[in-house]
Amino acid sequence: MPLFMDVHNLGEVSLADVAGAHEADLATQDRYDVSYLRYWVNEEQGKIFCLVDAPDAEAANHVHKEAHGLVADEIYAVSEGS
Repeated sequence: MPLFMDVHNLGEVSLADVAGAHEADLATQDRYDVSYLRYWVNEEQGKIFCLVDAPDAEAANHVHKEAHGLVADEIYAVSEGS
């Protein structure tokens, strides 16, 4: 399945809040054949980055929307390198 990196520009964000949102994503993702793999948070800049395995970007965004309402501002198809 394709990999996507999504970006959220929230202005204010805490690691604890993002951890809770990620748990909600995990509880919702199976309905959309999506797997949220990892996330990164920059509290200072209010940004969140999520790595997701999904059939398409729309499915990934549906999980966020249903789980907690914080849809991504940008979603990029990515390929993993080493």
